[in-house]
Order: sequence, then structure tokens, then C-alpha cells
Amino acid sequence: MIKKLTATAFAMLALLFLGGGVRAQGKPKFRVIAFYTAKSDQAHISFVHEANKWFPEMAKKYNFTYDSTNVWSNLNAEYLSHYQVVLFLDTRPEAPEQREAFKKYMENGGGWIGFHFSAFALTPSGYEQNWDWYHNEFLGSGQYGSNTWRPTPAILKVENASVPYVKGLPETFKSAPNEWYRWEKDLRNNPNIKILLSIDPASFPLGTGPKQSEIWHSGYYPVAWTNTNYKMLYMNMGHNDIDYEHHTNKDLSHTLENEYEDKLIINTLLYMGTHKNRK
Repeated sequence: MIKKLTATAFAMLALLFLGGGVRAQGKPKFRVIAFYTAKSDQAHISFVHEANKWFPEMAKKYNFTYDSTNVWSNLNAEYLSHYQVVLFLDTRPEAPEQREAFKKYMENGGGWIGFHFSAFALTPSGYEQNWDWYHNEFLGSGQYGSNTWRPTPAILKVENASVPYVKGLPETFKSAPNEWYRWEKDLRNNPNIKILLSIDPASFPLGTGPKQSEIWHSGYYPVAWTNTNYKMLYMNMGHNDIDYEHHTNKDLSHTLENEYEDKLIINTLLYMGTHKNRK
């Protein structure tokens, strides 16, 4: 005789059928949920598709579960209660109730990794800076300032090597091609921020233009950091190179084919998923 499912059992059963879901073998160490939009800029869409192939492979390898969704209304307390780590693959939540649910999730010790465009904000634009907690307190970066073009690799330098997220990374390494962002605020002046990776001066000139403003010749540019008040990591990577010139929209590079960037992500996931303390 089939017994009726309890509400909790039904909710967990529903999670098994989420798009992009991957179950770990045996009892999983932790659960990861990725939110994405994948509607704007082929380079960001390309990364979302890449991530939704790569993370399931990592889930099987490291014994965690990975789900992904483009339904941002799922960003609520009940749904998030099933996950230890949240990813923003390309954008951020816009609805006030979604933003509040995410803020409470982070304040209660949840883990988060944000990629590239998830930190973007510029007023005026389609993604205005209208969320002070997220951009000014949580990320600490404020608004977007400018970017390099076209997407190119950079030599990245490890800072704050004692943070577990960067364990095993060399002092410097060459990244995958990326569009690099400059920010409104100097993160070095924020006592809550630990910068983990920055662009090494050996990278300059960085970018090829055609605009001269898109080629950086000097300066200090953080590209991965954590806020010690939360269990979080932001990394500027997540913009693949695309063949725009010939109108093919063909992928010319992939973010998750870089040994050390991959290691940073896996280190962070494993730490966030299995530790309660913050970094």
C-alpha cells in the first residue's frame, strides 16, 4: 500500500527532477544550486552553458549535488534551505523579496560564489546600482567602472594565500581569456575584504582594443575576493571569447578549462559545503 508523501518528502522529491540536477553517489557531502538568466550577451550565455555541463561533472567527482534554475522566484527561504551553496552564474536577483531572501541566507551562514556579470551594476543601465547591501557592503566593489576588450588571458597573482579557497594555487598563473572589470571602490581600503587574486603587472598591456580605454597599461585590479563577514567568493571570470566579428557567435574560449581557476572553484565549493565558519 502506497503511503501519502509528507510535504517535506514531496519537496525533496521535486528537487530530484530540477533541470540540470545531478545526484551524488550515496549520501552527498552538500548541495549546490545555481541561478542564471542566460538571455543577454552571448559571452555570458556561453559561460552559463559551459558551467551547466562542468558543474555536474564535478558533482559526480567530489560527491555533492548540483541543480540549476533560471526561475529566480525560487530564491526564497524554503527553497534555499535545501542547499549549502548558491551560485550566481551571470546575473543577480531583481525582485525585493528575492534580494531579502538571499541576504538572510548569507547572514545565516550560507555559501555563495558569484561569477563575472553577477557583480555588474551601473546607473543608468539595464542593471542599475539599486541594491546597496549587495554592491557596497557584501561585494564591497560598488558600481562597474570600465573593462578591457577584447577578452584576453591575464597573469594573475595570488594574495592572502592563507585563505583555504586558494590553497595549492601557484604564486602566479595564466588565466583563461576574460573581459576584466574595474570597479568604483578600492577594495584594499575595505577591512572586511580579503583580495585573493589580482592582475599581475606582467599582464600589461592588457586588452587589445580597438578603443585605447579598453587597454590597461598599469594599475591595481582585484579579480577574486571574499568578504570575511560572509561565506562568499566573487570571481571576475565568466566571460568567454566569442566570434562576434564573423557573426557566427562561435565560442573561441572557455573559462572552465583552466587548471587553476578550476581549482579555486573546487576548493571554495568543498570548503563552503562542509565548513560552518566564514572566510
